[in-house]
Amino acid sequence: MNNGARTSIGEVLVVIAEQGHGMLGAEQLELLAKFGAGAPRWLAHGKALEVDGFEGIDPAAAALRAQSLDAVVVPKMNRRKRVLLADMDSTMIEQECIDELGAAAGLGEKISAITARAMRGEVDFESALKERVSLLKGLDEGVIAKLLRERISYMPGGKVLLATMKAHGAYCALVSGGFTAFTEHVAKALGFDENRANRLLVSGGKLTGEVALPILGKDAKVESLYRVAVARGVSAADVLAVGDGANDIPMLQAAGMGVALHAKPKVQAQAQFVINHGDLTALLYLQGYAHDEFLTP
Repeated sequence: MNNGARTSIGEVLVVIAEQGHGMLGAEQLELLAKFGAGAPRWLAHGKALEVDGFEGIDPAAAALRAQSLDAVVVPKMNRRKRVLLADMDSTMIEQECIDELGAAAGLGEKISAITARAMRGEVDFESALKERVSLLKGLDEGVIAKLLRERISYMPGGKVLLATMKAHGAYCALVSGGFTAFTEHVAKALGFDENRANRLLVSGGKLTGEVALPILGKDAKVESLYRVAVARGVSAADVLAVGDGANDIPMLQAAGMGVALHAKPKVQAQAQFVINHGDLTALLYLQGYAHDEFLTP
């Protein structure tokens, strides 16, 4: 009798411990065996492993997630992607740049509240961006360089992710609903091949409170995905996309591997692949890279 279980042929379960904290060991191996898994392949001993598809793969993944582990079922076919398309704010960096600008303007709480609503998908992204930028009118342009020096920090694992994928022939694009004044710096620091974002308008060394049109939002992110894929001679199935906000959802859904990284609940609910505990190197484990294949620039 069919009880609803599936054999999961052609899939692999990837299990990743929280970077710097959780460890994988005997308890997790026993749990996997209980659900019918075979012997694991260690991607990083005690930190990440993968197991070929088995009948109890879905309940096993759910049980492991309950232990604050990332447990992701990934197709075996075409795992190693040829393109990386990444969001910037709260994905490749640990901050939201417009919130940092808002804090510098003395409007941090007001602007960050709008940002939070936009990232949760509660308000239209374009309208929210225009509203927040208008509040920055008169802010000295030099504040951006100061924020880049003193406030912007990189999400752990980003440089390793890019260096490893590029060493295996991948093309890396940073596509952000933020601002070119930040993406140009971040792209250079992390090794992206290109970057695309919105442009803040400046006059006399001060922000005008406006952003150049058209605004780069969710549709532009999807357009970028297909444009980059076509330019590289690959399909959307060969793209790994990563983001955390509601404006990233269409991009994540269009990509062959769209990963919601430490994302808002709405994003997690609509993304096929979710990482809540690992850092950006988790995206390498999802593609089947072992730790001894990682490259550090």
